[in-house]
Amino acid sequence: MAECDPLESLQKEASCSICLDYFSDPVSINCGHSFCRDCITRCSGKSDRRFACPQCRAIAQKRKFRPNRELRNLAEIAKKLSSRAGCASGAGGLCRKHQEPLKLFCQEDRTAICVVCDRSHAHRAHTVSPIEEAAQECKEQIQTKLKSLQDERERLQGLKLTGEKRSQKYLQQTRAERCKITLVFKQLHQFQDEQERLLLMWLEDVEKQIVQTQTENDRKISMEISHLGNLIQELQGMNPQPENKSLQ
Repeated sequence: MAECDPLESLQKEASCSICLDYFSDPVSINCGHSFCRDCITRCSGKSDRRFACPQCRAIAQKRKFRPNRELRNLAEIAKKLSSRAGCASGAGGLCRKHQEPLKLFCQEDRTAICVVCDRSHAHRAHTVSPIEEAAQECKEQIQTKLKSLQDERERLQGLKLTGEKRSQKYLQQTRAERCKITLVFKQLHQFQDEQERLLLMWLEDVEKQIVQTQTENDRKISMEISHLGNLIQELQGMNPQPENKSLQ
């Protein structure tokens, strides 16, 4: 049973935690976990924006699935390894042909073999390693790829955080400028309103002065006309009348 542990570990690393099968079109989400595209699409539901990661419950963006080609290739390797090991093995993990334990792994044929197969003509010139080492090597490859992906995720998260901080800074600056502009125009409108009020008051005073001046002029002219009328009447009264011809 211990001899199967490395292969089982490899199978686990190359399997989707939702469907429990080997990854099919694997994609990674924000938190770094990977799933089959169809599986995570179904799990994310009808929401168009965010959902909880089925594995760690972290919030992820639905439209930000990143294809994981390295994990897809490793899943194919693990699938072939498991398939060939299963086909070559009989009951109890024995070689079907020689009934010997499958302790070796042929790198060229990518299949598990026994010590008798290793000495046979078919595998004599091939590179062979203990099956535990082969499984461990595949696991290490997966771990290396996962570490690379995690580092890339951290780098992208850092860029995202930096971008968000920069955006917040710019938004704060634009809000401050908006407040300044609003205040300036408010003050300008108040100044214009005050100037309009003062100008209208000035025009009203001018109109009153015009009316008052005209009224005073009319009064003075009327008095002059009346005075001249009186003088005319007096002069007319003093003017001698011509003598009647009949009296002459």
